[in-house]
Amino acid sequence: MDIEELIVVEGKNDAHAIRRALGDVDVLWTEGFGLSQKKIAYLREMAVRRGVIVCTDPDFAGKTIRDRISKCVPGVKHVYLPRKEAYDPLRKDIGIENASLEDIRKAFLKNVGEKTRVSIHQPEYIMEDLLEARLAGCEGARERRNRVGAMLGLGDTNAKQFLFRLNRFRVNRADFQEALMPEQINHE
Repeated sequence: MDIEELIVVEGKNDAHAIRRALGDVDVLWTEGFGLSQKKIAYLREMAVRRGVIVCTDPDFAGKTIRDRISKCVPGVKHVYLPRKEAYDPLRKDIGIENASLEDIRKAFLKNVGEKTRVSIHQPEYIMEDLLEARLAGCEGARERRNRVGAMLGLGDTNAKQFLFRLNRFRVNRADFQEALMPEQINHE
């Protein structure tokens, strides 16, 4: 299953479980209740650009986060895992990270299945594009990448994630070059 939408989970361990189950998908974690206005704005942008799927833990905190996202970000899809599939009896812990990879796959197929956007395009950008644009591999690259990322709605990322999002969000060359213009002026 190649999911194009941005998947929202609560924590880093949940994100790792989702990627192990679904492969190379784009995942954002809220850091529990730490859903800032900046992240909400980012989710709104992603909902328009490519869609958002919310997959939070089947507990009170997960429901609260899910409800807040649903209220603030129109059109999100939801994936639900039953408590019994997300429960670790040894640690007495409920969380997506406790679910089996097969249970995660089944939940995505059941809840979004054919309704998900499938990405079949070839990547347009490669790491050499970032190196040439001085967005990777040189002094000040992170700051430049963050400024360009803000202009393109990609957020603050490392070089690998920036490249992934350029391709995943299908940023066209004209928009990329326009976002680079202030950087090129500052570089000269």
